[in-house]
Amino acid sequence: MSDTRRPPGATGAREAIPVHDALVLAGGAARRLGGADKPALSVGGRSLLDRVLAACPDAAMTVVVGPTRPTDRTVVHAREDPPGGGPLAALDAGLRHTTAPTVLVLAADLPFLTASTVRALLAAAAGAPADGAARVDGAVLRDAGGRDQPLVAAYRRAPLYRELTALRAAHGTLSGLPLRAVTAALALERVEDVTAAASFDCDSWEDVGAARARIREHGGVLDEWITAVKAELGIELDVDTTTLLDLARDAAHGVARPAAPLTTFLIGYAAGRQEGGGDVAEASRRIAALAERWVAENASDDGASGGSASGDAGRPEPKSAP
Repeated sequence: MSDTRRPPGATGAREAIPVHDALVLAGGAARRLGGADKPALSVGGRSLLDRVLAACPDAAMTVVVGPTRPTDRTVVHAREDPPGGGPLAALDAGLRHTTAPTVLVLAADLPFLTASTVRALLAAAAGAPADGAARVDGAVLRDAGGRDQPLVAAYRRAPLYRELTALRAAHGTLSGLPLRAVTAALALERVEDVTAAASFDCDSWEDVGAARARIREHGGVLDEWITAVKAELGIELDVDTTTLLDLARDAAHGVARPAAPLTTFLIGYAAGRQEGGGDVAEASRRIAALAERWVAENASDDGASGGSASGDAGRPEPKSAP
């Protein structure tokens, strides 16, 4: 089997993505949150866990380690032994369900993790370091403060499993051991968190509040809302929000105000009925052209009738009685 593949629907424009499984650690006591079920907390209308799962859509298999929770997509559930035994015990439990040569390892409380960051980690883990040294064992995200984030990483499965096995043999258990007991023995590439947000995690209620506030910021709230709606409806249509908003404006001004929401609804409905999902942008362009013709016709009619579309102007005079 090749160790690279393209995501579903790719046409070659995007680089091949290494075959990988995703392993999400969703256990822990969340003591700073008063024992709340942290992965299930909502940020932007979606659980933290679902937000992380959305960032790794190309995984061949996705394993969630921790208590069973509902998720937007199908996952394999696993449980560390003993429950609450720490990150290495959880990593070991999840790794037993994976088979891909590369494994994404992610915490379940990363509200701003993106697919682009995941792809950067996978690419770094699949390649050789810049100095031409031997192949690396994985890649880890480095946050804005220069700290490694081992739970935002892509590891080659074989060396990761090897080190876990060695630790279990040396200590008799993985329970309670820190992550650095494994990562210190691996040759890892560093990937900078260029967004300064992908590594943001929700360890406290203050963090959760900050994440929810950021979701509502003007610059990103619309994209967040569209993403949440698509997730809720289980659709994967690409939405060009600028094009749709321009169309809604033209329909509202050129036709009638209720035409805006109804038109955008019909475009989405038509696109959704097409096999594989339709081209929303193309449908929007066609309807925008229709709106322009509609406006042009109205303007032409108004000009022919004296330039007014209200009152009695432009109406034919009644015929006089013979």
